[in-house]
Amino acid sequence: MDRIAVGLAALGRPAYLNLARDLPENRDVASMRAATHAVLDDAYAAGVRWVDIARSYGRSEEFLGSWLADRGHADVTVSSKWGYRYVGEWRLDAEVHEVKEHTLARFRQQWAETRELLPGHVNLYQVHSLTVDSPLFTDSPLIDALAQLSGDGVEVGFSTSGPAQADVVRRAFELEVAGRPVFTSVQSTWNVLEPSAGPALAEARAAGKRVLVKETLANGRLVAEAPEPLRRIAEAHGTGPDAVAIAAALAQEWASVAVIGPSSPAQLAENLVARQVVLTDPERAALSELAEDPQEYWTHRSHLRWS
Repeated sequence: MDRIAVGLAALGRPAYLNLARDLPENRDVASMRAATHAVLDDAYAAGVRWVDIARSYGRSEEFLGSWLADRGHADVTVSSKWGYRYVGEWRLDAEVHEVKEHTLARFRQQWAETRELLPGHVNLYQVHSLTVDSPLFTDSPLIDALAQLSGDGVEVGFSTSGPAQADVVRRAFELEVAGRPVFTSVQSTWNVLEPSAGPALAEARAAGKRVLVKETLANGRLVAEAPEPLRRIAEAHGTGPDAVAIAAALAQEWASVAVIGPSSPAQLAENLVARQVVLTDPERAALSELAEDPQEYWTHRSHLRWS
């Protein structure tokens, strides 16, 4: 199976935390829908069969649903997320773009919304950005509801963010209902600047869990602000820095799927070159030297501007 998934975080809404977007000049709903469909068409033609979305990615579920209905593809794996609500009102200058709430009421509301937009298509439903202080960990009714979703045939997972990702991964996979694990999948940030979750993700994969890697380009930093070692390796391979950064994620044996977030067919084509990039041991060692302190990385990320 192809190990690439296309994420629609940058296409489902007009503004996002990304330094390397390539969007239509007009970001109205119709233009963004057309851009989304164009990327999905090219991704499918290139063999990609996984699409990752979220309730908070603006109209991403709606855009994907209309594409699936129009194209009739029945072999696409769909993962979505609940826990954040999009409140940006389709404005680039919104003061707040999304609001987080990990409660039973929010889960029930958003799961109903997801099913309405993607009836019968969702394979994996994830808690969006689970953190160590999330009330989910002590909310028994919510944990039971997630376990029930798994019992209904939908895989249940969680995504992580922040400098304590490893702690969240280990704690979440300990949750059980009636002796069975609640979660079987995790989606965490991992890139050459922020690899700190790697050991915990390797443990999860060794235990039979599915591991998805997100933010492989560090919200565009590894393209727009590519460090010199990354640029040098990219030049040696005749590729862009994005392909090398994604190849570094794919080179992690514990990574089941790497999620990329192109905002145009051109970016998609550049990203997919990663499939042909085989990094040497010295190159991987050089890239490992780019790791930042996790706290500094996430502080920097928190100051990125939605645009």
